[in-house]
Amino acid sequence: MLAIVIPYYKLIFFEETLKSLALQTDKRFKVYIGNDASPEDPSQLLEKYKSKFDFKYHKFETNLGGTSLVKQWERCMKFTADEEWLMILGDDDVLADNCVAAFYENLEEIQNLKISTIRFSTKVIDSQGAFISNNYIHPKIEKATDFLIRKFKGGTRSSLSEYIFKRKSIETFRFKDFPLAWNSDLLAVLEFSEWKNIFTINEAQVFFRLSGLNITSKNDDMVVKNNATFQFYSYLLEKQSKQLPHELIIILFEKLEKTILDNKKNTIYWMKLFYLYIKFFKINRFLTLGSKIKKSIK
Repeated sequence: MLAIVIPYYKLIFFEETLKSLALQTDKRFKVYIGNDASPEDPSQLLEKYKSKFDFKYHKFETNLGGTSLVKQWERCMKFTADEEWLMILGDDDVLADNCVAAFYENLEEIQNLKISTIRFSTKVIDSQGAFISNNYIHPKIEKATDFLIRKFKGGTRSSLSEYIFKRKSIETFRFKDFPLAWNSDLLAVLEFSEWKNIFTINEAQVFFRLSGLNITSKNDDMVVKNNATFQFYSYLLEKQSKQLPHELIIILFEKLEKTILDNKKNTIYWMKLFYLYIKFFKINRFLTLGSKIKKSIK
């Protein structure tokens, strides 16, 4: 059975999300909606959909997403039942009507391959629901590190709503709590797959909304996002280096250096970067970075 978890906060696009669930051609799923103490009550809207699909709704008394989106995801997942597979769907994202059907059509092959991370193809939509990207498709079976290299090189995109994870993997590895959950979802794809293969269902799409209201759209929190990005890159090098091919290590150092150049005053990050240079025997990169900083100051 499939659980679809929706950490709810904004009402503006929520009906489009609910409508897409009501239109699923295969109803073998249950939806769990966790209201993060939102000032926008969805009760009337949910009443409209109570006979369209099976769902459970809970309103939390305190807001958690304002301080930790990951903790909000986790408490929403806690009131699911014993479903083996979980999808965490944004309250503004939309599923094509064959997503659940395509999941079950491919499930036997997924289980035979012992794969724990599944994704759909995606298109980006705007606040009006119009497409603003081409369809992002992927290799049917792709190694996690190959996906990450492709992502870093701008060859694809990724967001939490387009994935289905095995519950056991979520409970084993858990989401890492980066600020704004920025890159927490990307790291989850790598760790929940156990750095093995990701299975893609290209014949069904998830529509990711870029509305100007969600975290991905905003530009007024770039310092926080920069800090989260640095934590993500350094975590990979510090904790997961055995999983990383040489090409990926080089890319990560390049990206780490860029993030620290965008936030030169963070002493702790300078110390961590120097530690990583020593760990990977790349002290010459430190000297080169110093030269770049001198040039930028002149």
